[in-house]
Amino acid sequence: MCEASAYLLKDGKEELFLKEVDIIEPEGDKLRLINIFGEQKIIKARIKRMSLVNHKILLESEEGGE
Repeated sequence: MCEASAYLLKDGKEELFLKEVDIIEPEGDKLRLINIFGEQKIIKARIKRMSLVNHKILLESEEGGE
């Protein structure tokens, strides 16, 4: 499968935010992540790094939190 897991960078550590991410949509200053099961999460963050080979998305929370 080609889906990636999204991690949130928190206090210098990567915490799993959502598995099997298929879609990332910008919504103003937030991101909507949708996985292959239809689960959706919205977070006020930016994409810090994506590694498609490693199926990993690293998010960095912006001021104001989720």
